[in-house]
Amino acid sequence: RRCCWGHERRSWTLPGVSSTAVGYKGGHTSNPTYEQVCGRSTGHAETVRVVHDPAVISYQTLLKVFFENHDPTQVDRQGNDVGDQYRTAIWTTTPEQAAAAEQVRDQYTKALAARGYGPVATTIAPAPRFWLAEDYHQQYLDRVPHGYCPVHATGVRCDL
Repeated sequence: RRCCWGHERRSWTLPGVSSTAVGYKGGHTSNPTYEQVCGRSTGHAETVRVVHDPAVISYQTLLKVFFENHDPTQVDRQGNDVGDQYRTAIWTTTPEQAAAAEQVRDQYTKALAARGYGPVATTIAPAPRFWLAEDYHQQYLDRVPHGYCPVHATGVRCDL
């Protein structure tokens, strides 16, 4: 992910993606607010939920897009956005998703290493509860096309 808005925008443009939502996962506070998450007291990461039709776009392709559109080697940051809410994570709902995520991560790790990048910091874990972010975060870059959302992609492609 880059900023969650950027990943959401990139995802909603993909054929087969029927909906996206920005929210929070992985923390210990119920129904966190953006201010709480940014205050680094909840343990949540900014997250994008992507609903897709696997007959049109595969989970592996979504993973490829995820890895190629941020810097997965950065720990608790993306560029100048620093904090555990910016950590790179994949939340899975089935053992098959976890296996696919690990496989794509491992392939991408090799591609990054060949270009001189360090290890991938992306965590892969069972999906905790998703807390929907505030309305003003939803499809933010559709409403504010030039809003803040720097791209921190490495430029490294992942061949599946």
